[in-house]
Amino acid sequence: RHQTDHKVIGLMYIFTSFGFFCIGGVEALLMRWQLSQPRSTVIDPATYNQLFTMHGTTMIFLVIMPMLLGFAIYFVPLMIGANDMAFPRLNALGYWVLLFGGLMLYYSLLAGGAPDKGWFAYAPMTEQPYSPDYGYDFWSVALLTTGIGTIATGINLTVTIITMRAPGMSIRRLPLFVWMILVNNFLIIFALQFLNAALVMLLIDRHLGGHFFTPVAGGEPILWQHVFWAFGHPEVYIMILPAWGMISEVIPVFSRKPIFSYSFVAGSTVAVWFLSMSVWGHHMFTVGMGHPLDLLFSLTSMMIAVPTGIKIFSWLATMWGGKIHLTTSMLFAAAYVPMFTLGGVTGVSFAAFPVDWQVEDSHYVVAHLHYVLAAGSLFALLAAFHFWWPKMTGRMLNEKLGKWSFW
Repeated sequence: RHQTDHKVIGLMYIFTSFGFFCIGGVEALLMRWQLSQPRSTVIDPATYNQLFTMHGTTMIFLVIMPMLLGFAIYFVPLMIGANDMAFPRLNALGYWVLLFGGLMLYYSLLAGGAPDKGWFAYAPMTEQPYSPDYGYDFWSVALLTTGIGTIATGINLTVTIITMRAPGMSIRRLPLFVWMILVNNFLIIFALQFLNAALVMLLIDRHLGGHFFTPVAGGEPILWQHVFWAFGHPEVYIMILPAWGMISEVIPVFSRKPIFSYSFVAGSTVAVWFLSMSVWGHHMFTVGMGHPLDLLFSLTSMMIAVPTGIKIFSWLATMWGGKIHLTTSMLFAAAYVPMFTLGGVTGVSFAAFPVDWQVEDSHYVVAHLHYVLAAGSLFALLAAFHFWWPKMTGRMLNEKLGKWSFW
């Protein structure tokens, strides 16, 4: 029973993700060290390429996603009055699949070299002629493994929320964290299939003589970008929806007010889910899709800012006139709002494709991504960590140290 207890498995997710976070952080520090001065020779170009590929893959697939899932696995059954997850053994399997996938990814370092073409793995650079070592074989199998586990966990959480709520707890009465997790699960189930399909096609190309992405044999490299980003942009919202739920729990508590406009916040989340599946093309404005498609993806990319903005205004309205208590958790949640807004506004600028043509593949894109994920998802996780730590351990964290860490 202890091995399938959702609280134990949730903590295993969180602490395993924290371990990978430390590894990804070291990779980031090495890259910043290399870039700290011109013509630095701290690390060679080949190692640098491996570092930024492993850093991006680690932070997205082995840190942010599983840590958010860990909090969901721990707290969703408690919030809806369920004894455990709907499928406890499947819940445990999801964790071990995550750990196995992460170890497999890093085993590539011992098997001839880590992947080195970026976490987005653009074909045909990841095909056999250009990546002859085993790096992208391990990368593909590792992400395929963790992807299967993530889909299983998404299904498990969905069934738990739909079928195991306490009597009288309708969908309209769900805590916003649970509501965001529910919508996020549908996003996981729909979006991760694209990544898994792309990974299978890449493995077929590399080992079975397929030519999905090799133009010499009639394949199409742009196909990889379409399939990958059909997953890749919903993935951004997979990493931010649970964070929105966390912020929506923390701000009302320390503002001593109910969340402003629960219905609009919940409804806008469904709109985000729908629109997030139709904006992937803004990652590809520079490939020459044609003016009609550019206009379509430009429109949907602008539209998705509306339901996102509703949440920002809801949080601000909740704090407005409230009796705000600036605990460490509230500091992280309050700082999240302007920091994430900066990331969101720079993201909307990509919707204007003439602007996107100029800044694509520049550090402007890197900065946007890190504002959304570091100042976004990570700040929300730190707010939730300080908020729920007493619930998980029975101990309060030191507020003075917490505020120092915040600043």
